[in-house]
Amino acid sequence: MKLRIVACVALALFVSACKSRPDYSRPLPPGSPALIELKPGEKRPDFATEFARRDQILPAVERSIAWTRSKHAAQFFPKEGITLERAIASLERFREVLQQCANEQEFKAIVDEEFTVYKSAGWDAKGGGVLYTAYCTPILKGSRTPAPGYGYPLYALPPDLVKNKEGDILGRKLDDGSLEPYPTRQAIEANHVLENRNLELAWLADPLDAYIAHVNGSAIVELSDGSELKLGYAGKNGHDYTSLGGELVKDKKLKADEVSLQRIRDWGKQNPVELQKYMARNASYVFFTPIDGNPRGCLNFEVTPGRSIATDKELFPRAALCFIASHPDQSQHIGSFTLDQDRGGAIRTAGRADIYLGIGPEAERDAGKTRVEGQLYYFFLKPSALARRPQP
Repeated sequence: MKLRIVACVALALFVSACKSRPDYSRPLPPGSPALIELKPGEKRPDFATEFARRDQILPAVERSIAWTRSKHAAQFFPKEGITLERAIASLERFREVLQQCANEQEFKAIVDEEFTVYKSAGWDAKGGGVLYTAYCTPILKGSRTPAPGYGYPLYALPPDLVKNKEGDILGRKLDDGSLEPYPTRQAIEANHVLENRNLELAWLADPLDAYIAHVNGSAIVELSDGSELKLGYAGKNGHDYTSLGGELVKDKKLKADEVSLQRIRDWGKQNPVELQKYMARNASYVFFTPIDGNPRGCLNFEVTPGRSIATDKELFPRAALCFIASHPDQSQHIGSFTLDQDRGGAIRTAGRADIYLGIGPEAERDAGKTRVEGQLYYFFLKPSALARRPQP
């Protein structure tokens, strides 16, 4: 689905306040590496206690292994000097270590011995850190057909939207075969671009609910008969994401330290016309597809709550083993192994990552308040350990 995709992206992206420092949206300079190997003696992340949570980690590891072993993986490697062989071996060895070690001391010793640790180049291209936000799958009230109280549709991917094999948007195909940029959110809604094309999948009660589905890239729609419609990410219009919360803060409608999804909902109820104008500033527009099971990331495998992250796939190796860590001065603490299994429309630099938190109100609430500065680490087998692995 490429969840986050959307905008790979998270309710917490509402919190992207304009006064953020450092500038986590800064792109890497041309030619700069996205991964920086830790120097000898440089502090490594404190991961030993994760051994006690190995049962939570293993399902995500298995999905990454399955993807790297699939026919689709080879086209995305090498990435940042990491070959597909090394990516597969790193994941499979980590699975063995999780399954075979007797305790966290043995686990830590083997990982330290056999794995090289890299950190993201981060916002400053020097390993200065990343900003973590989060995303989820909201549960929203809706209808399969337009009905009183349900007037805001979620659309399927229009047939005139063209993507390449990596899923990147190329534009709208015209009758003469040429391409032009797909219309922005504002143009789609103002000019009724998608109406009367049989693209409506569901109708929601509130425009902000529809926007929330777009931001997260997936949704579960609760229907009036008690059934559910599960929607996953199908694509987007190719325009850049703009944070609703950031725009409200920039214009002094809300204070940066009070921005949350609930606060935006409250403000929107009091200012519905203004809310529509602010949502229209986000040119990105997302399309959906019905799915079975749980939401999928850009690997087309299910994402795992708390264990799947979205990063910029132009920069980082897909399916890789990561460790997310907060800086010591942060009020919110994170420190866990994750797998790089998704991408996000708002996650377009080495200084950003998005954590998938799951389905429903609790995940939605937590995603809406997640904003943590820290480091993003990647673990790959050392060449010496790789050489000892049996050849496939």
